[in-house]
Amino acid sequence: MRYDLNLLPVFVTLMEERNVTRAAERLGITQPALSNALNRLRDMVRDPLFVRERYGIQPTQMAQELAPIIAAALAKIDEAVVGQQDFDPASAERLFTIAPNSYVEFVLVPAIVARLREVAPGIRLRLTPFGNDLVETGAISGTTAMVLGRIVDPPDNMVVQHLMDEGLSCVVRAGHPDIRANISREQYERLKHVNVLPPGRLRVGLGQALEQRGLKRDVAVSVTHFLAVSEMIAVTDYCATLPNQICRHLANDNRLKVLPAPVDLGTFPVDLAWHVRYRHDPAHRWLRSLIAEVARDIGSTAGAKSKRNLEITSE
Repeated sequence: MRYDLNLLPVFVTLMEERNVTRAAERLGITQPALSNALNRLRDMVRDPLFVRERYGIQPTQMAQELAPIIAAALAKIDEAVVGQQDFDPASAERLFTIAPNSYVEFVLVPAIVARLREVAPGIRLRLTPFGNDLVETGAISGTTAMVLGRIVDPPDNMVVQHLMDEGLSCVVRAGHPDIRANISREQYERLKHVNVLPPGRLRVGLGQALEQRGLKRDVAVSVTHFLAVSEMIAVTDYCATLPNQICRHLANDNRLKVLPAPVDLGTFPVDLAWHVRYRHDPAHRWLRSLIAEVARDIGSTAGAKSKRNLEITSE
């Protein structure tokens, strides 16, 4: 039997979107054209593939069985084609959609963009929300090129690369009436706190670290992004426990002061993850390397500054 390979991306998109309108928009075709392609798919495999429900469409049993096979086949084709292509970052024109969490967007993305401007001005980035899980980011389907943050329980079709580890410090306002150069365990538990809510299952990170060390925290307000913290802390006597790299930026604000946490809260990982279909893509591989290099540079710079600060403190 001869198969129309042009129909396979239609099938994959319908599986991912579960909505005809969204699938047509993503493929850049009209709904009638998509319906025609779906009818041809149904004739080809002799199965309805999708059935309409109140809020979209749901795959049949055959569609669920075909989905991983077709996705793997398309990934192999992608690898074979892009593996033969040359990549010159200085002249390349390409758009990458990436999903950084709020930490990476604040700390790493500006440095990544600055590096791209120097060595690959034709490479553009489009940022999409990290979401509650990898499905929402589009990473599992491969529509999003990369995910950057803390990767929890990745599926088999995702490749994960560790970029760096990050620690935690505290931030209070510079004129805080009770806090001087350090914050004690008792003071930490007595203060009101500003909490940053990471997405999804990542919310357990800091909470688990505090619980493991028997340290309590009275959260007065929770925000959704690190950018909101400085203004909140500057006008209250609250405290925030934040990643060291965030604190390094906030230390430039003379309204605030950064302090060591009352106990060692350990570290959390920062990872880079991508769909296996991009494993041999020359441009994707080059961008992964650039991101890893930026992360190493930031990590080594932070380590050197911490060492200098320690030496100054001990003098």
